[in-house]
Amino acid sequence: MANRSRRFILSRAAGAAAISLIPARLAAATRTPEATEGPFYPPPAMQLRDTDNNLVRVAGAVRAAGGEVVRLAGRVLDRRGRPVSGARVEIWQCDVNGRYLHRRDRGGRMRDAAFQGFGQMVTGADGAYVFTTIKPVPYPGRTPHIHVKLFAGDQVVTTQFYIADDPRNRADGIYRRLTPAEREAVAMRFEMRDGLPEARVDLRL
Repeated sequence: MANRSRRFILSRAAGAAAISLIPARLAAATRTPEATEGPFYPPPAMQLRDTDNNLVRVAGAVRAAGGEVVRLAGRVLDRRGRPVSGARVEIWQCDVNGRYLHRRDRGGRMRDAAFQGFGQMVTGADGAYVFTTIKPVPYPGRTPHIHVKLFAGDQVVTTQFYIADDPRNRADGIYRRLTPAEREAVAMRFEMRDGLPEARVDLRL
């Protein structure tokens, strides 16, 4: 009886482990889905002079941006899963008050001048990208999200990343258009790494 109980427990544990790997496998098998750029992509004329990959520290600002500081990282991969070097990754998002760095965002909310709003970087030989930013917040009509644009050779991919399992996702019209596999491919799961909550999301061409 003891052996049977032990085998049952081990089989349950193995099953749970296999289930936990399903999201990662779904994401790995799915190309990054396209999503609308939205109305607040900042053209160069609207961008701050500081457009590096640290959005919570603006050059010359006396304070850091408001909001929960997080790290967003991942790799740019081709169709065979190989890293892509020389790809430019851009991100943009609203600040902690729900305001974008864009003249057309006139929602009446005060913009956080200490938040960069837009950042970019170029991948190295390992295809890696990393940004320090704030955990996205909702604003009227949208669930928390981060806009992402990828330039790799002659390919341009525009997408949006979402906080995994956020209940507000279910009411978001753009999120609801995604298949389960596509949702997994753009899901941000934050875990503590090197002192910051970090989400790793690969961009797959």
